[in-house]
Amino acid sequence: MYSAFAAAAVLAGCAPTLGPPPPGGHRPPSASTFKASDFSWSTEPGRGGIAGQVAYRRGATRFSCAGATVILTPETPWTRRRMQILYGSTEFAAETAEAVRARTPKAPDGDYSAFVRRTTCDAASHFSFRGLPDGAWYAITIAKPAAGGQGPSLALMKRVITKGGRTTPATL
Repeated sequence: MYSAFAAAAVLAGCAPTLGPPPPGGHRPPSASTFKASDFSWSTEPGRGGIAGQVAYRRGATRFSCAGATVILTPETPWTRRRMQILYGSTEFAAETAEAVRARTPKAPDGDYSAFVRRTTCDAASHFSFRGLPDGAWYAITIAKPAAGGQGPSLALMKRVITKGGRTTPATL
């Protein structure tokens, strides 16, 4: 339950102040503007998949996502900007869950829940998504120190690309 809540909290946020529109017209679309149409590609049925696992280590401490929710978010200009703000990267990050939650109010806001896919990590820290269309995705989970390890919970994020209807491996 905590893992699902923590993952949801990591993805929540408030919209930044964008200022007045430029003189003479509307502001061009930007990564600060949530547009549901940018996500439409991700709702199409596909033959691709992601076979993932958490194998992250920090020093001697191994991390596990056993029983945690894994969130798969389609990449759009809006989510790319959001990942940059929350994780400081659009490719891969391992940040304390607390640090990511602290940056959440600075991230752009929008109701993208209809486009997010979810699954659960198994006891061996493996997860999978099937039926995905080709495209770029962000896999995100909360990982805790495994087997008596010490340290804070980490929010792990990785960009994964599916193409050609194949299953793509992803190690977080």
